[in-house]
Amino acid sequence: MYYPFFRGKQYDLLAIKESASVIKTSGFTPIIEPVKESFSSLTRCLHALDSEGAEAILIVNPRYGDHRGNWQQLADYFVTELAEFQNTFPGILLLEDSSLGEIADLIDHYGKENLVFVHSGFAKARDLTEWLTENNIEATHVFVEDFSVKTYRRYFKDSPRVLVRDGFEKRTNSKHPELETFSDLHLTFQDEGMQGFGDFLTVGDDYSETGGPAYAVAIHITFIDTENDDIMFIHHFKSIRQDTPQDPAGKFLEALEKLVASVNSPDSQILRTSAIEEFLKLYEKQHFPGLGYVKKLSMIHHLETLAAFLALDAL
Repeated sequence: MYYPFFRGKQYDLLAIKESASVIKTSGFTPIIEPVKESFSSLTRCLHALDSEGAEAILIVNPRYGDHRGNWQQLADYFVTELAEFQNTFPGILLLEDSSLGEIADLIDHYGKENLVFVHSGFAKARDLTEWLTENNIEATHVFVEDFSVKTYRRYFKDSPRVLVRDGFEKRTNSKHPELETFSDLHLTFQDEGMQGFGDFLTVGDDYSETGGPAYAVAIHITFIDTENDDIMFIHHFKSIRQDTPQDPAGKFLEALEKLVASVNSPDSQILRTSAIEEFLKLYEKQHFPGLGYVKKLSMIHHLETLAAFLALDAL
């Protein structure tokens, strides 16, 4: 049902690895686009999922990172290191410049079983559906909403379909509002004719190899607003100081103090997930674990929040 889309950076993979049990129990299927040349962290992540019996989709022709434009290393990796992993399936990314020839080459290598197409800019829906029918190929189709309009998605209505929406507005931290809407897709995906939904968690679809200096530190925390039709919102807890890149540790504690106050308020709707409990412990210790660790906790919280909501919704 839920397909969270990750880029395979260190803390993204750690968030998946540490959430493997939640992912399995909730029936989530993470989509992972590998961006680092080394496969060691990716293998540990996928092993954790496979050990739990949780499924994952691995993009085999990434748009970003060290494997962009060269999918042979990933092809070899699938055949060797992932040979024993029964629950990791290939995902073929369809971009503006993808061709049917390239798609055919990838399918020839990975086979027709358990195929997933991730549509993110490809425009020739009619040609693709005709080609898939002629070659007797069935697949699940994942659509990145910003790059696939409804008329495009309509061509694949007879196949399992998933809609991925980017609910995270990319800005410099200082420009974030204190609170804004994240998404209602967890409520409306079936109205869109979809069998599942996804997002880019609290990171967003925009990709960069490295971050710039943090003039402001922000902790991004999602929650379900039960008093507003169960729409998901996002808090941006920001540091007070935002004028220089100095003292990220002190700025983190400023942002963390706001988070703790919000969590402890009587009317708080922030779920006390394992990640929130970790934030509370960091506040007690007045400890800054690094911005990557903070991002990891934010993603884990998002996963656990949706897991709790969907479990209740299923009752």
